Amino acid sequence: MKKQEYAIVDIETTGGNASGSRITEIAIIIHDGISVVDRWETLVNPQKEIPVPIFALTGINNEMVRDAPIFDDIADKVHELLNNRIFVAHNVNFDYSFVRHQLEESGFKWTARKLCTVRASRKIKPGLGSYSLGNLCRSLDITIEHRHRAGGDADATAILFSRLLEWDTDNEIEKMLKKTAQDQRLPPNLPPSDFEQLPEKPGVYYFYNEAKKVVYVGKAVNLKKRVASHFSGHKITPQRQNFLRDIYGISFEVCATELMALLLECSEIKKLWPVHNKALKRFEAKYGLYDYEARNGYRYLAVGKLTKFQNSIQTFGSFYEGVNLLQSLSREFEIDHRFCKYCVEGEKEGSYKYDTVNLPDVNVHNEQIQNAINFILDNRPSFAIIDKGRSADERSCIWVEKGHFYGMGYISTDIGIEEPSEIKTYVTPYRSNDYIMQLINSFATRYPGKVLKSLSLTN
Repeated sequence: MKKQEYAIVDIETTGGNASGSRITEIAIIIHDGISVVDRWETLVNPQKEIPVPIFALTGINNEMVRDAPIFDDIADKVHELLNNRIFVAHNVNFDYSFVRHQLEESGFKWTARKLCTVRASRKIKPGLGSYSLGNLCRSLDITIEHRHRAGGDADATAILFSRLLEWDTDNEIEKMLKKTAQDQRLPPNLPPSDFEQLPEKPGVYYFYNEAKKVVYVGKAVNLKKRVASHFSGHKITPQRQNFLRDIYGISFEVCATELMALLLECSEIKKLWPVHNKALKRFEAKYGLYDYEARNGYRYLAVGKLTKFQNSIQTFGSFYEGVNLLQSLSREFEIDHRFCKYCVEGEKEGSYKYDTVNLPDVNVHNEQIQNAINFILDNRPSFAIIDKGRSADERSCIWVEKGHFYGMGYISTDIGIEEPSEIKTYVTPYRSNDYIMQLINSFATRYPGKVLKSLSLTN
């Protein structure tokens, strides 16, 4: 039976992502599990300019690669050296994504089992201050010649790999190489214990960067499965590669239901505004309905952009939603159109011109405005949603007050509720927004049996 061999790889590139950048140098060292048996390296013409910051880091410039082979010319050799060998690299997913992408462009459908020497070092030599190649080699007294060149870094990685094999008394490398090992798919800077602690329950998870700041918040029906899905697949977009490199830690909070996980996710994104969350940020309300009184004593209703310093009666995702509501109120409560303002973006305050002939009685008019406002406020319901808890001896509860999400929490099954508003005392308050209320109202419509409006508590 042929002995398992390893291809230790290091590359230099024109940038940080495989989809938009190219390889400028590659070194491949063949290791038989005991010692190095073959070595090959070459510069590569990337067929694009090498940015100045990359030249400053690697020393490779456009002149050096002008007469070097393009990747298509070396693809056969690269594939031959890598085929049927375990792909080893320091921060393996970076090198692997580039090599796989460029081999595919050259017509080779290639995949391989991977071994990351960052992750292997963390397991076999835990507790070191840093696991970057330079710092790790200094800690372990490994000399690196020609740092940030493919050959020099590959030689250092080969020495590191040989030592890890010697030190690996608990067979950590063998465990990592199992095809089913999730650890191999984790981001390089994420401790495996953070992933292993995730339960298979609904909840919200948080990704942290090196500075321990939350950079992503997500919700899941199954926390472990959802988090694992972030790390699977072979997408090579810059956004995904930057996202994975930014993950240094995970925490989570178990929720009783998917709805509670959705509400917590939305609330946390609004509060923390993580850099890698994009989708929910689009649901911010942008316009509001306002009420104010002019110096002549007449009250106005106006639709305009939301501001931090002015409370609105109601918010809208678009300007036209607000316009439609205000026009409807004007018809329903016979409000003179001259006292309904639509503050179009770019329009200056006080630019509205209307005649002042035959104005309505100020008291009657102001009462009509108040009736319209009361109509909006009075039609905002207060209710609770009662659902299963995180365990058999509790129930989850969500309280909505006058059309706004008030809060959510858990209540013991042995506590009796006589009036729905008593739920307020058992919930943690959260800020409401339009998207949260869309989620709650949709759920309440779909599951009316879980909505508590009467004096009896039912599940």
